[in-house]
Amino acid sequence: MDAQGRGRADDIDPADQWVLNPDTGEYELRLGASGAQSTVPRPRGSAADRVGGPDRARGRTAASDRESSSPQQPQNADLPGPRRRRGAPPPEEPASRRGRRPVKKKSKAKKILVWTGGTMAFVLIGVAGAGYLYLKHLEGNVTTTDVGSAGKSGFSKDEAFNILIIGTDKRTGKGNEGYGDKGSVGHADTNILLHVSKDRTNATALSIPRDLIVDVPNCPTKQPDGSEKDIPGTHNVRFNTSLGQDGRDAGCTMRTVKEVTGITVDHFMMADFNAVKTLTTAVGGVEVCLAHSVNDKESKLKLPAGESVVEGEQALAFVRTRHSFGNQGDLDRIKVQQQFLSSLMRKMSSSDTLTSPTKLVSLAEAATKALTVDTGIGKVSTLKDVALQLKKVPPKNITFLTVPVIDNPAEKVKATVVVDQTRAPQVFQMITSDTSFTEVKKEAAKEKAAIAARLKGTKSAASDVRVRILNGGAPGGSAQEQLTWLQTEADVTKSENAGNAGAVQSTTTLEYAPDQADQARRLADIMGLSGAAMKPGKSVTNAQGKPTMTLVLGKDFKGAGVKLNSSTVATPDVEKSTADKVQCAR
Repeated sequence: MDAQGRGRADDIDPADQWVLNPDTGEYELRLGASGAQSTVPRPRGSAADRVGGPDRARGRTAASDRESSSPQQPQNADLPGPRRRRGAPPPEEPASRRGRRPVKKKSKAKKILVWTGGTMAFVLIGVAGAGYLYLKHLEGNVTTTDVGSAGKSGFSKDEAFNILIIGTDKRTGKGNEGYGDKGSVGHADTNILLHVSKDRTNATALSIPRDLIVDVPNCPTKQPDGSEKDIPGTHNVRFNTSLGQDGRDAGCTMRTVKEVTGITVDHFMMADFNAVKTLTTAVGGVEVCLAHSVNDKESKLKLPAGESVVEGEQALAFVRTRHSFGNQGDLDRIKVQQQFLSSLMRKMSSSDTLTSPTKLVSLAEAATKALTVDTGIGKVSTLKDVALQLKKVPPKNITFLTVPVIDNPAEKVKATVVVDQTRAPQVFQMITSDTSFTEVKKEAAKEKAAIAARLKGTKSAASDVRVRILNGGAPGGSAQEQLTWLQTEADVTKSENAGNAGAVQSTTTLEYAPDQADQARRLADIMGLSGAAMKPGKSVTNAQGKPTMTLVLGKDFKGAGVKLNSSTVATPDVEKSTADKVQCAR
């Protein structure tokens, strides 16, 4: 095991030296007087237990271990005892157990919590959080790629974010000769665009078929010598050629996603076939369910109907199988992969994994060695931040779906697909506007009493609401679309389209005169406006000489008829699933 920053890596097994620090609640690597310290969990029953490590099976705390151990411990004589917080009273005798901070099992679990999701590389997001505990030891495992302007230079914990997860078909590693295309440079074989909402209440994992026909744009690509090469784009080609072909890097794949969906990708994570094998082995296998038995000659997968546990080579065969499911195509394999990943997410967030330092250590090693990311999230500390944000999302609000497609009309023998222009645009818009595909109860903002009071009081009839609508940052045509909806669906007939606002604004606002408060409350109810969006001010006289309120649609506008305080909207005919549900592959 490579131990960076230490001299004799072969002489020390980090997994045997981890001790719980009672002051920080984290594990630390104790190497003696001359050794360095790090923070990472170590397996139970190790030498660390003899110097104060936790033992859940016997219910001991680190402090009780020290109190009951022999006073002669020469090999650890240089280790400091527990520190008291400044101003805290000295601890009482062990029998009373008073005056000492209790060890909460839930709190400890949070310290080592790993949350994950995605395709073959999707799981690496959460595991990267565990990798943070290794600090410098694991940082050298992660490979980075500079994608330049295709991605962001850093990660923001206060914004929604989009990460493109890529699984390549490159044959690397022992035992992978039977998978992927022989001699492949590593195409984008499996792709999921992960969108995590700004408020962390929900996430969307959008699968992009590898056989989707797209236009790959020109790609400025960083070269090993630091120079930049512009790789020409190609038209009407498979999506998977956006990576590897003609020297394209993951930045080209990110640009292609933007070209196809209009969604800006912030970062990427990529892994090859080994990721599935090593990660499923690290967690002790993943439960899968089959509606019928499978004996696939191509992938060598052989499983009975019902539930099974797969890991390693068998797990990889499961996610690679396509001839035994559905219509034996890539779209049905995507559904199976989504079911598999949901199960893997549940396993990795289970108490069996979270409370096992041994599994977390193995998981972190496997993940970081298989992981390639952009330089914007290449530091372990940044990956830790990503993982901590991801673990806030409840599995029931993680939606898996696929880009809506239809068979390529240009082909007689159907082998590729194209974007379904009747269903896909709304899916893309919902992701862009940070709208969930699941029902999410949003917490009300803590507004001041005066702001909240704007929503209280009588409401006029919808037919009495007089308002003009301006576009101040919403997609083009939104003002007219909202006007049409208000007039035909909400009975707000005294409304008009006033064109574009003078400036772009991030949020939608409604300005009204004091004597129009009842109209404002009715429109706020119809559109889901918050008290903060309502701006008491003055009215504007319209062409008929009538006082009119002013509604400006901001960047947060989610579409005609979609309430602004709603995190979800009815989607078109799109098949989807959530990470908390167990499903059987068919």
